[in-house]
Amino acid sequence: MECEAGDKAKLDLGQALPQSTMLAIRGSDACIKGPVGECAADVIIVLRRVLELYANIRPAKSYPNIDSYSNQIDLIIVRENTEDLYLGWEFNTDDKTAVAIKLITEKASLRIADYAFRLCRLRGKSNQVVAVHKANVMRKTDGLFLNACRAVAANYPDISYKESYVDAFAMDLIRNPSSHDVVLTTNLYGDILSDEAAQLVGGLGMGPAANIGNDYALFEPVHGAAFDIAGKNIANPSSILLSTKLMLDWLSEKYHDKETRMCGALIENAIVKLLISNKKTKDIGGNLSTNDFTDLVASTLYA
Repeated sequence: MECEAGDKAKLDLGQALPQSTMLAIRGSDACIKGPVGECAADVIIVLRRVLELYANIRPAKSYPNIDSYSNQIDLIIVRENTEDLYLGWEFNTDDKTAVAIKLITEKASLRIADYAFRLCRLRGKSNQVVAVHKANVMRKTDGLFLNACRAVAANYPDISYKESYVDAFAMDLIRNPSSHDVVLTTNLYGDILSDEAAQLVGGLGMGPAANIGNDYALFEPVHGAAFDIAGKNIANPSSILLSTKLMLDWLSEKYHDKETRMCGALIENAIVKLLISNKKTKDIGGNLSTNDFTDLVASTLYA
């Protein structure tokens, strides 16, 4: 089922997130969301809060034949998804002064930390989690988040736990990206660092994302709307295709369905085959249009 949301929905229906769309999402097993435009905050941030999608999962992975910092990057940023400055609690004290309130709670911090450690254990890669924060400056908010991470880390003695200031980590992500496994952080830092990580592996066109709660999940490309290339048929569809792969993986785990996971692997494998044979979109050094690349993925699925 296809539902409207975003700039066009607001123009046509008066709401960026119509009630009919919300009802359809609630009645589904999972949702794929495309870029919605300038009113994204009225769509995705609302959905994350209303559906309690507390874990934002953003993998960054090296794929063959793409110009990137390293061909050995395979990390996941686990970002708390329901609070921090993204609540939008802002106000003016006068016409020349504005204030934003940053909310960090123990409940949300413990919940996202536990998710990150469980995910790290399931990945079985390097068994390493790094908590990224700025508690040396924001001692109350980031300090609370960091204490929660430490408390959860004590429950996972088999996993190596480290901590890093966000500015130092942003530098290290450029300097040594292949050394990281699971990155655990707050909402704002996670948003910024995941875009940086996506650029390391070929740009936002290769970046999938998942928004996961206890009972529901929503999947989307990392990138937003790109108005400068809209309608030109040159966007890289890999991000939303790989987000579909994440959705199939999640559905497989939820419903214990191995065939669904196999379908997700087929999508990723088809993209890899095309990249190896130098069949790419313009943003990653090729000359294929959006439609051409998508058609080739479809025809390669069972090849």
